[in-house]
Amino acid sequence: MLARTIVMQALVLAVVLSVAGQGYAEDSRTTYPRAPTAQYLMSDQKAEIALARSAAPAAISRDATIQVLGEHNYETVVKGKNGFVCLVERSWMGPVDWPEFWDPKVRGPVCFNPAAVRSVLPITYKRTELALAGLSRTQLIASMQDVVRKKELPALEPGAMAYMMSKQGRLGDAVGHWHPHLMFYSARSDGADWGADLPGSPVLLNPQFQGAPEPLANLMVRVPDWSDGTPEPGHVH
Repeated sequence: MLARTIVMQALVLAVVLSVAGQGYAEDSRTTYPRAPTAQYLMSDQKAEIALARSAAPAAISRDATIQVLGEHNYETVVKGKNGFVCLVERSWMGPVDWPEFWDPKVRGPVCFNPAAVRSVLPITYKRTELALAGLSRTQLIASMQDVVRKKELPALEPGAMAYMMSKQGRLGDAVGHWHPHLMFYSARSDGADWGADLPGSPVLLNPQFQGAPEPLANLMVRVPDWSDGTPEPGHVH
């Protein structure tokens, strides 16, 4: 019961969006309206590149493709060579009923492995395209439902996962950067086949895609260290 409460407070972002311990905040006090597009952008491209790289250890992120958010979608600014893609997800990658769905302060550094680049990252691109086109949350969700119905997204690939190990991100008002963790993607489920949320289990079901149009489950596993190698305070190794 404690683990499930933790998960329902957790973020992702990608995005989370992106997306335990405390996390996508059940106790968010503010429901944010959609902000002007400029508020979701970062004016300092070098800072966004550094934030994106902080999602994963340097051994991974230094050779990854880096993308930053532009006025219409993500744009590649550094071409990598290891098949990973690192970027900073925004609030619309959170659960569809999250009060902070339009929070312009949310920044979710995430680094997708090659399988996730091919089969999960397209979800981020599509949601982002719709969000920056000025759609309301209701319209965005309806559009994503149509995309899924028409099978316009690639099928989930086995082994799709992502790193969210940055201590510089902001995953919501109540949680800040939360905890360093890995995310694993599977077909929509309640996580029982992973042992998620059971007493003593390190696996937590992220609410990111629960109830969303995209038929995925996002399973999270906390790790003891941040991407820069420093230990998270209070985590028992």
